[in-house]
Amino acid sequence: MLVMCRQMQEAEARAFASGVSAADLMEQAGCGIARVIRQFFPVPGTVRLYLGTGNNAGDALVAGRELRAAGWRLQARCARDPADFKPLPALHWQELGAIEVVSAAARCDAGPLVCLDGLLGLGASGPLRPDYSVLAAEMNRLRLEQGASTVAMDLPSGLDGDSGAPAADAVIADVTVTVAAVKCGLVADAAVQHVGRLSLVPLAELEPFLQGDAGAELLTPDLLRPWLPRRHHDCHKGQAGRIAVLAGSPGFYGAAELTCLGALRAGAGLVTLLVREPEAQAVLAARLPAEVMVRRIDDARAAAEGFNALAVGPGLGFAHADEVAYLLREAPVPVVIDADALTLLAQRGLEPLRNAAGPRLLTPHPGEMRRLAETVGDRATCARTFADAHPGHTLLLKGARTVIACAGEPLRYNSTGHAGMATGGMGDFLTGVAAALLGQGLPPPRAAGLAAWLCGRAAELAALDSAPESVLPSDLAGHLGPAWRQLRERRCA
Repeated sequence: MLVMCRQMQEAEARAFASGVSAADLMEQAGCGIARVIRQFFPVPGTVRLYLGTGNNAGDALVAGRELRAAGWRLQARCARDPADFKPLPALHWQELGAIEVVSAAARCDAGPLVCLDGLLGLGASGPLRPDYSVLAAEMNRLRLEQGASTVAMDLPSGLDGDSGAPAADAVIADVTVTVAAVKCGLVADAAVQHVGRLSLVPLAELEPFLQGDAGAELLTPDLLRPWLPRRHHDCHKGQAGRIAVLAGSPGFYGAAELTCLGALRAGAGLVTLLVREPEAQAVLAARLPAEVMVRRIDDARAAAEGFNALAVGPGLGFAHADEVAYLLREAPVPVVIDADALTLLAQRGLEPLRNAAGPRLLTPHPGEMRRLAETVGDRATCARTFADAHPGHTLLLKGARTVIACAGEPLRYNSTGHAGMATGGMGDFLTGVAAALLGQGLPPPRAAGLAAWLCGRAAELAALDSAPESVLPSDLAGHLGPAWRQLRERRCA
């Protein structure tokens, strides 16, 4: 569920009137924010609290207390004199005792520097006041000049929580930890650059009072965990999904390789790569993991026989377009349609989709989406419109905030990933993961949501070992299992 700022404030007022303690909520929020910071920054460093005078500062101070106990160095930058704090933040400021209040010129010499944006909360709108604008600009400058990371609490200061429109001086966050519920503006197209990675800290005591848009939701661990496939103890490989991959052509064999790798790592019982040319069979059989079977076929129209799900399109080319179009229409099993198969649909019209014999999961990037359908409005509107026009099929619209739409289902926004995923081949790996989940019996909307979240989280884990810019699609293979495990064991946000 997404909420407007007014709805969030009304929920808090009703909760307080019923006896819920504001101090308890602040404690839960601050501790949750600290846990998220430690997830993304497992090695302690310096956390610099940027404090306004409202309760957002109180959340930041609780988080700071928890981080200091975990070995972090604590610093503060205050927009105003701490004597102006509201009662709860003032109490936490006093309880923290000696806290290092630093100047704008202060430097961090060792470990990560995390700027915690606790300047403003839900009640603020429009351009920042001068004293707040100076501190917002300082956080943004530290990101660029000193490699600092910014974590925003609830909303990046200067971002409209309803529309997502950023003020000119708004904070640019690397991670935004929103509390209790996701605010509508956080998933707006205009907000992505300022929000970064989006994480939710739920507050159970507020949930009964929340009212908002139930037609849209964020993919969170709590939502996704029950969707994870769980095998019976006597399961055999034929029950874990027989996946066929129709991909790869001369010069584009890597796309087929990544798709098969994604399917293997997502738990497919059997993965078979289907190719037309003898040359492709020889080359790919030598390149692919031993677990992948490479089989030459004479006609792609029969590719679905004996399989539970198909992945069609990565690096496929257009040499056998008629056969592929027939397959997209007539295959009775779920099909992930990606890359060249999407282009084929765009060239020939969407008739194979409208008359398809089974459910289809389309995974376009923005350029492919523009070719598939006339896109008017923001990404969410485009996704909803397309899904409503093609009931029974699912759209996974890739991008900085991946959107998943299916008629009759809530619109879903992915929360994981980073800008280092903007490299060729990530979508091929995602296609394999989604196909494996379909083959294990997940409905396409759930397979799409899990695939997007797991690939994004795997990329985050890979970045912890190096840097986001260095993460390759093949690196996701070694981190997909840990992402899966973290999700199952409630060790991620």
